[in-house]
Amino acid sequence: MPDGVAITRNGHRTLLKWHRGRKRLADLPFTGERILEGMRLGASVEVDLVKHADGGFAVLHDFSLAHDTTGEGLVKDAPAAALRRLFLRDGQGRPTTHQLMLFEDLCALLAAGEGIAPEALLQLDLKEEGRGAIGAREVAAFADAATPVRQHLILSGGSADNVGMLAAATPGLAIGYDPCAAPVVARLVVTRAFDRFVADALAAAPEARMIYLAYQLVLYAADQGFDLIGAFHAAGKTVDAWTLDAATPENAARAERLLALNVDQITTDDPEALEALLLRA
Repeated sequence: MPDGVAITRNGHRTLLKWHRGRKRLADLPFTGERILEGMRLGASVEVDLVKHADGGFAVLHDFSLAHDTTGEGLVKDAPAAALRRLFLRDGQGRPTTHQLMLFEDLCALLAAGEGIAPEALLQLDLKEEGRGAIGAREVAAFADAATPVRQHLILSGGSADNVGMLAAATPGLAIGYDPCAAPVVARLVVTRAFDRFVADALAAAPEARMIYLAYQLVLYAADQGFDLIGAFHAAGKTVDAWTLDAATPENAARAERLLALNVDQITTDDPEALEALLLRA
């Protein structure tokens, strides 16, 4: 039975990243049980971070609480104690028994978890991209929580400055960078200045270990004769292509194209089923 961790093509091993902590499409995002399962299997797992009113972070994708939790209002206006009283909602909007986690809760879970594979990596996708969104309180809270488990973490986001502020306070923390802001990609589709795109990304985040690219952009560039993955590999970076949601035949075909380009990681909401499809090819 596939474990949804990785697929190998032509001697190159590509990780299947568990988007929002999901192993299967039907999974509830951001549950401690699934995150720990992935870490014990040696998977690449991803969660999102949004700041709250007390200067820390909640493990949540949206800035609003209403859609995915039993709360209301904005995460940034809610104190930690109130957030810990909330529960996650399922895909039909029904409350579940899974509590909303704060970042320090997640780090404590990893620290206490037995059997975590040495190679397991948890991506922290920082959603705070605005200038001034991260301050001294957020930096201190992040460093306190992350430092004991930093060997299992990689911090990424679309703001190299905000990621850099948090990483500077957490020595030894790996970082990544996502240069695929919508306006940037829109211009790139018109100009096809792929060399400039690569150079700008490398200049914006020279310390980034992994570059996160929209899979549509990777495949578009390939159709135009430019190997984005190869260009970042030449600069010593690994590449994640995001996000193939469901494990459909169409997404399996896209995954095969990405595998042929030697992508290092594919983000998906359905890693177990996607691996099963790819193994049948």
